[in-house]
Amino acid sequence: MSKEILRGGQFLVKETSCEDIFTLEDLSEEQKMMRDSTKEFVDRELWAHWERFEKKDYAYTEECMRKAGELGLLSVAVPESYGGMGMGFVSTMLVCDYISGATGSFSTAFGAHTGIGTMPITLYGTEEQKQKYVPKLASGEWFGAYCLTEPYAGSDANSGKTKAVLSEDGKHYSISGQKMWISNAGFCSMFIVFARIGDDKNITGFIVENEPDNGITLGDEEKKLGIHSSSTRQVFFSDTKVPVENMLSERGNGFKIAMNALNIGRIKLAAACLDAQRRVIKEAVVYANERIQFKTPIMNFGAIKAKIANMATNAYAGESASYRAAKNIEDRIAIREAEGNTHQEAELKGVEEYAIECSILKVAVSEDVQNTTDEGVQIFGGMGFSADAPMEKAWRDARIARIYEGTNEINRMLAVGMLVKKAMKGHVDLLGPASAVGEELMGIPSFDTPDFSELFAEEKDLIKRLKKVFLMVAGSAVQKYGPDLENHQQLMLSAADILIEVYMAESTILRTEKNAKRSGEDSQKTQIAMSRLYLYSATETIIQKGKEAIISFAEGDEQRMMLMGLKRFTKYTNNPNVVALRTEIADRVAADNAYTFD
Repeated sequence: MSKEILRGGQFLVKETSCEDIFTLEDLSEEQKMMRDSTKEFVDRELWAHWERFEKKDYAYTEECMRKAGELGLLSVAVPESYGGMGMGFVSTMLVCDYISGATGSFSTAFGAHTGIGTMPITLYGTEEQKQKYVPKLASGEWFGAYCLTEPYAGSDANSGKTKAVLSEDGKHYSISGQKMWISNAGFCSMFIVFARIGDDKNITGFIVENEPDNGITLGDEEKKLGIHSSSTRQVFFSDTKVPVENMLSERGNGFKIAMNALNIGRIKLAAACLDAQRRVIKEAVVYANERIQFKTPIMNFGAIKAKIANMATNAYAGESASYRAAKNIEDRIAIREAEGNTHQEAELKGVEEYAIECSILKVAVSEDVQNTTDEGVQIFGGMGFSADAPMEKAWRDARIARIYEGTNEINRMLAVGMLVKKAMKGHVDLLGPASAVGEELMGIPSFDTPDFSELFAEEKDLIKRLKKVFLMVAGSAVQKYGPDLENHQQLMLSAADILIEVYMAESTILRTEKNAKRSGEDSQKTQIAMSRLYLYSATETIIQKGKEAIISFAEGDEQRMMLMGLKRFTKYTNNPNVVALRTEIADRVAADNAYTFD
């Protein structure tokens, strides 16, 4: 029986069976080997030398990038016809995940090169452009950078002032302008540059080789809070000549290229925050097991157990949701290729289909890695604040993740905005289920006690009801404000948090249910505890955000009815013992002296 692949956003209105999702436990032997060789490279070249990255050793970052190129790690997502490994989307996520955990400096260089530096050419380039540039980028002979942001064009990327003027003979464009925050600028061979031709509404993309005598100058290395050895400079173009054949895609298509590159960048950024969490948890638990205070290891204290349990639970949820979405994208790409799309079209459309999930993951996992590193510092106490231990740099490096690839505020608004747009186009039926929830609120609730004897029966029933909270809040807001909803940002932020928690909690429960069915519940005792703990926390967030939204836009009887609905939809029949769940999780992590669920 072939599994049903839900379209992007449909998780909200359709039930997903645990058999239909992909988990880290489903990796093939080849993928496990890929993961292990990536980890080996990271431990040997990056983690063992983390202090060099803190001392702004840009040359060492470049050296490690070359070594990664020699091992083929820069070419995982590149099709074989251009010198790459041509691996599937899940495998590219896997490498991005495990290569990014040791230092933000290297993971930024890696992400900027393999993602926004190379990918726009593989996805939008002509055959000639791909043959000329992609093999060099895939091998690490050349490095790529991406020039989008300008002093007055950050989140509003399409407002850039950089100009491209066609020469009289029509053979080249002259590009002039200033770009800032350009990762890899100090050692790249090639830039993807976005500039405006004439008074075009949208910017255009160009492939520009880094030749200093062609009007290209670099600013000094930026002084940054974290990612110290990631080369970040301003780039100035002054009548830089670019052959017309180096235009990327069509004139005015630059904004589209930038947005689609960001979709892929968002889910990859989520992956890039996962191994950092695992490593921080390991460092924290090793320290807590060894640090003696009041004649006992601090790991034995409930306050520390609560922190370790929450850190492990969030890492597990992040893995569950990230790999679920990655496999959805991979499957959608395969379907499109089978229908005759080129690999380029299939990948673009496959990722675009799950843009909502990409935004959800970017927000959730970047905030979890920040919280995890913050708690890591706290567990280390005074040593956590010292630059001699790796925790303070982990905390500083994590901070950029909430800004990269579109700020978390913009991604929250995008997730809800894209979902509403999909509903308007008929791609996701939100209106039917939303009006059904409205009718349910008017009806008499059932007082039957359901049969919750099966594993996760109550949790899955609760998730169904949490989806109703989103439909109730978002449905009423859309009815009230229509297209003007996007001007009510605080409401959209609340709705986004409900949407995010539903997706993360459901992904976590489904992963554990799938593994319990194949390996037995006893083998998943701690994972069951993490799934229950995550759902409990998610429900508390949904109660808070749901109430905030309802009392801000509804009044009178409507408000009272919706608040009653919120209470009904978020109610447990059997409340979980939160302290017992945290203790179970923390004791297992302490016994393993590491996070061992990946």
